[in-house]
Amino acid sequence: MRRRNPVALAAYEKLAERYAALIDTKPHNAYYERPAMLSLLPNVRGKRVLDAGCGPGAYTEILLKRGAMVVGVDISPRMLELARKRVGSKAEFHLADMTRPMRFLKSGVFDVVISPLAIPYVRDLASLFKEFYRLLKKPGILVFSDGHPFGDYLFFKKRRKAKNYFNTELVGCIWHGFGIRVFVPGYRRPLNALLNPLIDAGFRIDRIVEPLPTKEFKKADAGAYEKLQRMPAFICVRAIK
Repeated sequence: MRRRNPVALAAYEKLAERYAALIDTKPHNAYYERPAMLSLLPNVRGKRVLDAGCGPGAYTEILLKRGAMVVGVDISPRMLELARKRVGSKAEFHLADMTRPMRFLKSGVFDVVISPLAIPYVRDLASLFKEFYRLLKKPGILVFSDGHPFGDYLFFKKRRKAKNYFNTELVGCIWHGFGIRVFVPGYRRPLNALLNPLIDAGFRIDRIVEPLPTKEFKKADAGAYEKLQRMPAFICVRAIK
């Protein structure tokens, strides 16, 4: 029986170059999600960090500049090429499917796991959070972001793709923000389906951030800035092992 390709692999392979070129200035990433995620990180100097879903290496580079030792994993070969181009040999990179155990990584070797906007492409969060728990030292910190359960439901309901808030549903839409049109599928889920697997894996939820756009966002996209002042797009979570 052939394995299905991970849900958004084809989309990200197609997006890779444009994504890498714009990720440092695209408002939803650079001036909305990223400041919130970075606010949840501890001091990483001298710490070993797993960048889970590293994409073209934006977070990897930030972590390296902050003095961390970084291992990046991603399902997209092209994204990993771009990450290596960005940071050279300063970080270690592996091709990995986060829907499966990362057995090439030893247990209890990371101080921090950061996973920026990779959760939407994994249906089975119970297994993923257990894997993150395995990989972390004790104490260890997990920081991740996802589409906001309430915001995602309203967004996809308006487009007649979300049927029931309480279900985990495979949805998707065409992305325009990276200069090309690409249909990107992913999972939207209710809040309990996001947080309960985290608790069941053994984590303690330490902090939740529902981001607000920064002043830089307003300068870049005033219309979207006003919308995000009233309706969340992402949710960021810090959990402790």
